[in-house]
Amino acid sequence: MGVGFRQGRFADASRPNWDGDGPRPIDWFAWYPAADGATEAALSVAPWPQGWFKAGPAALDAPLATNGTYPLVVYSHGTGCNGLQFEWLARELASHGFIAVAVNHHGNSNAEPYRAEGFLCSWERPRDVSLLIDHVLADPTFEGRIDLDRIFAAGYSLGGVTVAALLGAIMIRSPFEAGANLGRGPREFPDLVDHLPHLMEQSQIFRDSWARMSASYQDPRISAALLLAPGRSVQGFSDDSVAAINVATRIMVGGADALLPAARWLHQRLRSSAFDVVADDAGHYVFLPESTELGRNADPASCVDPPSVDRGAIHGKVIAAALELFSR
Repeated sequence: MGVGFRQGRFADASRPNWDGDGPRPIDWFAWYPAADGATEAALSVAPWPQGWFKAGPAALDAPLATNGTYPLVVYSHGTGCNGLQFEWLARELASHGFIAVAVNHHGNSNAEPYRAEGFLCSWERPRDVSLLIDHVLADPTFEGRIDLDRIFAAGYSLGGVTVAALLGAIMIRSPFEAGANLGRGPREFPDLVDHLPHLMEQSQIFRDSWARMSASYQDPRISAALLLAPGRSVQGFSDDSVAAINVATRIMVGGADALLPAARWLHQRLRSSAFDVVADDAGHYVFLPESTELGRNADPASCVDPPSVDRGAIHGKVIAAALELFSR
């Protein structure tokens, strides 16, 4: 089955952007079964980061295949990443008859300048995903063509935290407030905690977001979820809210990932979860796309795996797990 690709942007008028001069932007990317005759070609799409990662061909803006309805998978990226890094999984899902759509989270994506607010206020992200589902269901390309009983979610790293919130987990403590003891910030924003007092004092937009931390962002439309190396922020969820989730979930993580304890913490509390260590020596970035030589030279920390780890083979395991989970 051929794969189509399209991208777009909409805005959430109910929330301002972090500058306060317009609504919150939501960029999205979709891979889907393409109509017969669509011609696949290499994509040149912003913000594909500097050619660091490999990507397969797709038919740009091709019509959707005409036969029936399709399940939908929505994806939330990791800290400082972007939705295009879902390509390796999304393209495979599309070739098996899924519509797979990813979002860029404002202020926390490398498609735009990083914002401390976007890193601190992770609870804004599940709202992005729910609005993405609304938008896709109404988009002229996909309207009436999605199986409403088969809407699924996938997330990597902080995206895994985002998906857990969509399943009903409630954040009761930020990982960056005093006493959380979860570090000063990720490598993309190593002094993140230093920005918190200033933002709390100076930004009404930030204070309004901070007040939404412990709201429920559950989206009952999601009927199964795949979490890849979920981040430490899961430990800010209340135990009771996680224990109340009864959605089929699969957690996959590398055995050498520093976030392995967080993934185990979540699995132990999610009553309908399965847990897989994909490879003993695999680190956190094994779930990013396979890298080009440019990527390996520019950022070996996220693009180079130990000699014992075959990133492509691990992706194959994830693809098989996703197809099994989402095809039940």
